[in-house]
Amino acid sequence: MASSDNVHLLIIDPQNDFCDIAGAALPVIGASADLQRVAELIDRHGERLAGITVTLDSHHSYDIAHGSYWRNAEGGQPLHTPISRADVEAGRWQPVDPAKRAHTLDYLADVSLYIWPEHCLIGSWGHNIYAPLHQALQRWERQHHRTITPLLKGLNPDTEHFSAFEADRPDAADPETQFDPRRVTHLVEADRVLVAGEALSHCVASSVRSLMHHLGADFTRKLVLLDDAASPVPGFEALGEGFVAEFRLQGGRLARCANAFD
Repeated sequence: MASSDNVHLLIIDPQNDFCDIAGAALPVIGASADLQRVAELIDRHGERLAGITVTLDSHHSYDIAHGSYWRNAEGGQPLHTPISRADVEAGRWQPVDPAKRAHTLDYLADVSLYIWPEHCLIGSWGHNIYAPLHQALQRWERQHHRTITPLLKGLNPDTEHFSAFEADRPDAADPETQFDPRRVTHLVEADRVLVAGEALSHCVASSVRSLMHHLGADFTRKLVLLDDAASPVPGFEALGEGFVAEFRLQGGRLARCANAFD
């Protein structure tokens, strides 16, 4: 890769709640080491990075994929539980706000919802960037007199937002849930986009799929997935493997952090 290339680093959801450290709400095995390698890449090759985008999963406690949104007949909340349209129709799970029932039935028409522990709550420790990476990002800003581009996603409580660039079910009344080409101009203008972050099986996969879908084959060939800087959610390894196979088939490349600039 020529030193004159415009290389952008895209880091998906490098937050405490996804790291395999004490107190994390959704620890991903290997995530801390993944993000440490990204921090070392930034320190080692910072002058060769034209820009860095960091996406941040950003939720309210009350969220369609959190237990507080749902109740069963006994008043219990779900956790690590799939909810289908049939479950709502049969009364096994209902939105705690009855006014949301029609929305949830429509939402679940062709998907099943998985209920996660509350995570990446706005303003919480879990929402913060993993400290070694955060420190590397601050060093990069000071040394190269540029700022990272933060991108928050997940603020709408009525839809899932695995992709950093659009919700799973975009809300016509909420532009933040819809793909906006203006938010990815800096990526489109790059010669290469290095991709890292958590988790490979979910938010990395969804984010990259959004970019490939909306920006096409020429852009896909710019993407380089750092495969030692992204790990799957435990139990969802097959989803991560399937995404990597799809990514390569569509023209994306794989690299390791140590040879990302070779």
